[in-house]
Amino acid sequence: MSHPSSPIAIIHLDESCLGNGRDGQTPGGAGGLIEVRTSQGIQRRDFYLHAVDTTNNRMALAGAIAALQLLARKGKRLRVLVVSDSEYLVKGMREWIPGWIQRNWRRKGGPIENLPLWRALVESARQHDVQWTWVRGHQGHAKNEYANDLAVAAATEQKTSNGTEPSGLAAWLATKQTRGLFPTYDPDAAFAAVEQLVDGGEPIPLAEAVG
Repeated sequence: MSHPSSPIAIIHLDESCLGNGRDGQTPGGAGGLIEVRTSQGIQRRDFYLHAVDTTNNRMALAGAIAALQLLARKGKRLRVLVVSDSEYLVKGMREWIPGWIQRNWRRKGGPIENLPLWRALVESARQHDVQWTWVRGHQGHAKNEYANDLAVAAATEQKTSNGTEPSGLAAWLATKQTRGLFPTYDPDAAFAAVEQLVDGGEPIPLAEAVG
C-alpha cells in the first residue's frame, strides 16, 4: 500500500486504429499525457506507440501498460488516475478483472479476448495504486483531445517514442486557442482539480473526471 502522501500521477490516454472494418492491415497507435506534481511544479511528459496491424481495444490496453511501466521507472509507488475514453479499458479494470481472476482468467461467456494484454496490464497496475475513470471522447475535453492527436500521429506515422518526451501540450493548446478553441482552459487548474479528487482518498466515480 502507498502512503497517503505518495506522489500523484494523472495519465490521459487515447488510442487510434486506422481502417477499422476494411480489408488488409489496420495500423494503430496509442498516446498519453503523464502529469506529476514536483517541487518545480507540474511536470508533463508525452509517450506514444504504434502497431502495424491491431484494433482499438488492443491499443487501449497497450497504451495503459506502457504508461504504467514508464511510471514504474521512477522507482516509487504512486497514486495514479488513468483517464481514458475507452470503456473497454476502464470497465475491464473496474468491473471485469476481479471476476476473471476468481475464475482463473476465464469469463462466463468463453475465452477472454486479448488475454495476454489484460494479464500484463494487471501486473503493471500492481506496481502502483491505480484508479480508472472514463471520459467521453471527442467532446471537447482538451487533454483527451491532445492524447487523441498523439495516438493518431503514432498510427499514421507508425512511430513509437523512446520512453517519455517533453510534452507538447502547451504549444498544442496555444495553437488551438488561436483558433478559438479552449479559450479559458487552464491545464494547471484542471490538473489541480483532479489531483484534489485523488488526494481525497475516495473512489472516483466512473464518470467524466477530466483534467
